[in-house]
Amino acid sequence: MDQQKYKTENKILRLSLGGTITFTIFEIIASFVLGSKTVMTDGIFDLFDLLLLLPMFILVPFLYKPVSEKKPYGFSQIESLLVLVKYIVLLIVVINMITNNITVLLHGGHTVNATNVLIYEASLCVCCIIMYLVLHYLSRNYSSMIIKSELYLWKVDIVSTLGISVAFLFQIFLTHSPINFIIPYIDSSVAIIVALFLVKEPIVQIIKNLKELVLFSPDQQIMDEIREVVNKDISNYEYSLDFLDVTQTGRKTWIEVYVKSKNDTIKIKDFKKIQEHITKDLIDKFDQIYVEIVPAL
Repeated sequence: MDQQKYKTENKILRLSLGGTITFTIFEIIASFVLGSKTVMTDGIFDLFDLLLLLPMFILVPFLYKPVSEKKPYGFSQIESLLVLVKYIVLLIVVINMITNNITVLLHGGHTVNATNVLIYEASLCVCCIIMYLVLHYLSRNYSSMIIKSELYLWKVDIVSTLGISVAFLFQIFLTHSPINFIIPYIDSSVAIIVALFLVKEPIVQIIKNLKELVLFSPDQQIMDEIREVVNKDISNYEYSLDFLDVTQTGRKTWIEVYVKSKNDTIKIKDFKKIQEHITKDLIDKFDQIYVEIVPAL
């Protein structure tokens, strides 16, 4: 187990969990006090994020255990599965929030105290920025899939609270204007816009983690990057690349390099050196990497 990585990830997740618990409590209470659908949208999203973050704490120590014959992929696929479940649930929550707010709009909308919501959201935005900067600083040397998903959600909170603040500032200016009849529709409209903003990432992550669970090869950009390194490292030896088999699941990456000998001679020590070179060149680009050199028959 890489103790430094484990300690970093554990510290970040604990801090993120503490922040999420605090903010979720405030958001749920504020949504009832302020009577705002937008605040409730944010609060429900964070509540489900909190519930789905808890299993990660149980999983993290197992992700640093070595692979074995019984578990050839370790626990990395469980990580992909948990992240997949997390984003599926969040996507369902977001779609449900959109449909609920459309219903409110169709029934004439409702009015909230824009000043109170503005003060609350602006204060929350500042707190989210501080939390994001702290987590981003702690993850500067190491950022796993779980950490990235948490950083993304804090980034979402920053953008959503900032957008909500601007929207309700606009409502204040509309109070004595000729188009003040649209005010009852602002809160639910903003809630729908925030929810639509949240839709993209869950869809992207669902597709990505589904591919990892069924052991599809990674994106073409990653394949090209690995292929370039492999070709460079084997060019100094009497071998040529025949086939590249890359599997990513969770934070682990397996690379099987099938090579052909140019003179029908295979040297084990050459394979060992090529393996070391490839691993060294890619170790900073992937979290946990395993490289095997295989003779193509």
